Amino acid sequence: MPSPSVFDHVWLTDTDHSTGIYRVVGTSDETVTALRVSDADGRRRHTGELVTVSRDELATAEPAENPDGNRSLSVAVVSQLKMSYWMLRAFVGQLTAHPLPTIVAVALVTFGFAGGRIASLPEIVLDLSVIVGCLVLAYVGSGRL
Repeated sequence: MPSPSVFDHVWLTDTDHSTGIYRVVGTSDETVTALRVSDADGRRRHTGELVTVSRDELATAEPAENPDGNRSLSVAVVSQLKMSYWMLRAFVGQLTAHPLPTIVAVALVTFGFAGGRIASLPEIVLDLSVIVGCLVLAYVGSGRL
């Protein structure tokens, strides 16, 4: 096998380590450090198992495809739905943890949408109110406060 570089995938079988696909995460002149990203059947796994092998040991390894490509469509959709749920939950959690900036941001957005009925203001003021309110909501919800 040619000299691997970071992000290459290799199939390790003839070493003292678990059989599977490994992603190269570091290299030196004598060794290669890799993260196991699949089981022995080539299915994607989040193992956290790091191994360091000599370049001589790696010479018997075969190049491999990224195991992320073997997920079915239903698994990918379910994974995205779960992630969306947790992202929304974290966003709302940050908004409730900081009520004052959240209230100010919601007031700005509300004023931007309904302010034209209350007072005769230039359209640019109302638009800026919506934009600033949305940016404040995004900032507070991102957890950077």
